[in-house]
Amino acid sequence: MEEFENDYVKYWFENGVLMNELKKPTHVTLEVMTELIETRHQFSSYKPQYWCMDSGNIVSVNKEARDYAAKYGQDFIHASAVLVRSHLTKAIFNAFLVLKKPEIPFLLFTKKEKAIEWLLEIKAQNEQG
Repeated sequence: MEEFENDYVKYWFENGVLMNELKKPTHVTLEVMTELIETRHQFSSYKPQYWCMDSGNIVSVNKEARDYAAKYGQDFIHASAVLVRSHLTKAIFNAFLVLKKPEIPFLLFTKKEKAIEWLLEIKAQNEQG
């Protein structure tokens, strides 16, 4: 299995879906967000992916990082599923989504299997035309 790892994050493919998780609890600053997005682009060879992000180790995301993610975070993504582990994280993501509506299909999940299933359904629909 092809994978990439640095100090912050691990990326890999599972069932044709790009997966990632932060390796430790992280306060996401603009510097961290920039690195996360750029390494995701490099790992996926700058080709659009169906992406499942585990948000479990996100401690906080500052305004500059949120703004950068809103501008560049959807590049090379067909659809994105985010795994959340708490109601607070879900509420924070939902508030962000109201303010910065994604241009791609984007849903929150508590179970990885359901997130991957949803992404694969979108992939199948897109491949059918």
